[in-house]
Amino acid sequence: MVSRFSRSGLLTCSLHLLLTDVNREAAFNLGTNVHLTCTNKTWADILFIIWDVNLTNKNCRLSVINDGKGIDSCNDGKSIQQTSTGHLYLHIPNLSADHVGVYRCESVYSGGNENYNIQVDVTAPPGLSAWLERRHNKMVAVCRAERGTPAANLSWSYRGSSEPAVKTQLDTEGFITVESHLELLEDFDPEDLTCTVQHLSWDQEKILVPKPREENYSFLLWIRAALVIILIFSGCFLLALKKCHRPL
Repeated sequence: MVSRFSRSGLLTCSLHLLLTDVNREAAFNLGTNVHLTCTNKTWADILFIIWDVNLTNKNCRLSVINDGKGIDSCNDGKSIQQTSTGHLYLHIPNLSADHVGVYRCESVYSGGNENYNIQVDVTAPPGLSAWLERRHNKMVAVCRAERGTPAANLSWSYRGSSEPAVKTQLDTEGFITVESHLELLEDFDPEDLTCTVQHLSWDQEKILVPKPREENYSFLLWIRAALVIILIFSGCFLLALKKCHRPL
């Protein structure tokens, strides 16, 4: 089928493809099965379809001609499949960070062609935590969004004594951890403090109330208990001294 195109015909087709490129972005939840489409034509109309996959770790190609023959240099579970109505799609099973990249689809059918560039990204909700800790005699609030993608957006309900210090870390698997550190004024009541987290995976933002970390809180309780015991013993000691010096 493909051999019937002349050299001039292929050149005209290539120029036409350049003029009809469609760029698209798509984000899918981690672990889902993804179906990418690049044409509304059915298998009966298509002459051939090619998916060029450009990932961070590799480049590969999947293609199929309407006589049933095809190429699969990806060999990682991706496949070109069709629905019960004959529409073709690229199947990506169990989406992971390794699947992030550009998927270029070229489809040629009787009377025309289509060319799509699809940027595929993964969305994964981060794990959330917030706490209070003391550093160098100052109270610091910490809000953490761990191992999400894309990066979460963190904001505070209180401005603090200075602008929050934000740390962003990208791990080897492509997940992002964001931490925001806010230094509090001494007279500020931390009960009024909240951290708001926004992420592409959620329809609504999450609100966290930072609390003292368990180890810090327990340490403070031990200090308070020790002070109370010292005060009690000191009082008893003073009373005993007074009794001893009382004149007979």
